[in-house]
Amino acid sequence: MNEMNRLIIATGNTHKTDEIRKVLGSFFERIEDLQSYPEIGEIDEIGCTFEENAELKAIEVGKLLGKSAIILSDDSGLEVDALNGAPGVRSARFSGENANDASNRKKLLDELEGVGADDERRTARFRCVMVLARGDQKLAVFNGVVDGKIADGEKGEGGFGYDSIFIPKNYEKTFAELPSHTKNTISHRANALAAFKTWLLDTGSVK
Repeated sequence: MNEMNRLIIATGNTHKTDEIRKVLGSFFERIEDLQSYPEIGEIDEIGCTFEENAELKAIEVGKLLGKSAIILSDDSGLEVDALNGAPGVRSARFSGENANDASNRKKLLDELEGVGADDERRTARFRCVMVLARGDQKLAVFNGVVDGKIADGEKGEGGFGYDSIFIPKNYEKTFAELPSHTKNTISHRANALAAFKTWLLDTGSVK
């Protein structure tokens, strides 16, 4: 399959773009994100589901960049069983209006105070939904999930978001402690990207 010219990731999160670039680099000549298009600004995630938010971002960016633009967006988050699936679609804004990664992790751990480290209610999963679009037309949807549990405290220096408190199933270390190549093989985003790669191989191109 020939490399396609350019893929635009509908995010300003460079950590997320780096993960995607490592997985899809051989399929596209260039992979950019919204850091290259500061005029677009932040897109409000007002959907009620991951797919709604991912589609909203993909279509909005596609409208602004034109019909030839190939857009990949994702919405992802952490679902904790003891919190009835929260923070879910509010993962990035869990701790309020001025939320950041550190404040979100602290709020989540505070919410789990009293739920023991071995309590099965600490089970959780990262979920990712990706939407592929050309211009303002949605082409495909890809899903990925990784199961695990919430650690009893922050561990590790790598990763971002909730990585330092999430231990994937069949591992003893958090995503922040594991090598990046391991995370990029087993994560929710890696699973969604694997589905995207299969789609690319099956179709031969983005039409």
